Formats: sequence, structure tokens, C-alpha cells
Amino acid sequence: MSYSVGQVAAFAGVTVRTLHHYDKAGLLSPGSRSRAGYRLYDDADLARLQQILFYRELGFTLEDTAAILRDPQADVLEHLQARQRQLGEEIARLRRLAEVAARAIEVQQTGVRLTPEERFEVFGEIAFDLSYATEAELKWTGSEGRREAMARAAAHTKEDWRLLMREATAWRAELLTAFDEAQPCDGERAMDLAEEHRLHISRWFTSCPPAMHRRIADDFLADPRAFALVVPPSQQRPGLAAYLCKAVHANAARRADGRADGRADGRTGTEETR
Repeated sequence: MSYSVGQVAAFAGVTVRTLHHYDKAGLLSPGSRSRAGYRLYDDADLARLQQILFYRELGFTLEDTAAILRDPQADVLEHLQARQRQLGEEIARLRRLAEVAARAIEVQQTGVRLTPEERFEVFGEIAFDLSYATEAELKWTGSEGRREAMARAAAHTKEDWRLLMREATAWRAELLTAFDEAQPCDGERAMDLAEEHRLHISRWFTSCPPAMHRRIADDFLADPRAFALVVPPSQQRPGLAAYLCKAVHANAARRADGRADGRADGRTGTEETR
């Protein structure tokens, strides 16, 4: 059975111009022509076209494809293995570029104005998950607290971040100790740690009243990416996110009951003088 150039183009998802080019290049010449001189392709031509398109998809040049199809003794496996190596190298290069782009986007979305080297030096294991940063940006884009937090994060110097992370590290060590010692999540020690975390947020990012702190803690429980900003995966324990979430809720209830220690909601005196 014979097919016109238009029919073959439709079958293969290529243009008529492409088929004409393959013909001129000697890569795919139709098996016959109609009385009017139009190209006619048979089943063998279609099979050859399928091979050509396969090699094209893998990135082979037309010259390499022609050489493979022209020589029945050509070592197709060797050609494919060589191309596989080239593709692997290209994939690795593109991944490196994607990582660079991701870091650049991440800097814009997290408000952290540090170089990659400085970020590693300051934050260590704590990593900002780009997908979480993007979702947070969309979720809180209209929030005044979000805008304030981003603005203040952008204004932090490298020394600010060092001090912030030292505070966070010391607080995290206390949290892990309380959890490992099975201190009750609604006990004084756990609630005090929750209050320290709330004040830490207020001091460095944005005023964090108990209601907001509860929402943040709920995020820790619901999304591992959010909790990883507080406790890196290597230091996490099963149930730790739930423990912190319950402690935050218990502390919020304690403050609502008027049994807090009297520290002001939001900024502390230290914050007001920074």
C-alpha cells in the first residue's frame, strides 16, 4: 500500500517540509512516485521513517543517523551507548543549572540575602525547601505578617542570622531534651519552650500572637517541610512534631487563661532596640 507525503506527515507527526528535507538528504527517499510525479511511501519507507525519528528523538544528527541506516554492519549498540553517555552528561549539566536556578529563586522567596556558601555556613543542616517556600508565598501572600517577616528577613545581616541560628540551636537542644525525658507536652517546661519559640519568631521576623503560633505549629505537624525548618531530619524523632504542636496549643491556652508570665505579646524589649 502506498501513502502520499501528506498522509505520511500526518501519521508521523512531522511536516511535509521535513519529509522533503529527508528526501533531499538521501535519508528517506520514497519507494515510488505517482504518474503525476508525487512522492509515494510504502510500508518499508514508513518503517525507515520510524527509525529516523527514533534516532532524532535521542539527539542523533542526520549525518549519524544516515551512517547507521546506510551500513547494515553498523554497531547500533555502540552508537546508542555513546549517545546514552552524552545524554547522561547533559542531564547532569542541566541538573546543576536547575540547582543554581532553584537557589536563586529560593533566595528571593525566603528573603535570605546570603550567598550559597554563607547559607551553608550559617544554616548548616537547616534547608529551605523551595516547594514549601513557594506554597507559603502563595498561601500567605496577602498577610501583613508575611510581608513584615519577608522584609525583616531581607534586612538581616550575616551576623543577625548567626545570632538567630545560635538561639534556634540552643532552643532545639532544650526541646529534644524535654522530649527525650518524656516531659509532658502540656507541662511547664514544654509550654515554656513553646513560648520561647513564639518570642523568637516575634523577635526576628514578625509579631506572633498565640493564635498565629498555633497555625504555625499546625503546619509543623501537617507538613514535614515546615517542621524541617525547626528541626532538621537528622535530629527528628517520631512524634516530635506532634509534641511541639501540642505544647504550642497548651501554651496558647495558658496565655488565654491569664497564667502567662507577663511577657509582652510580640516584640520584646531587646527587639525594640535592635
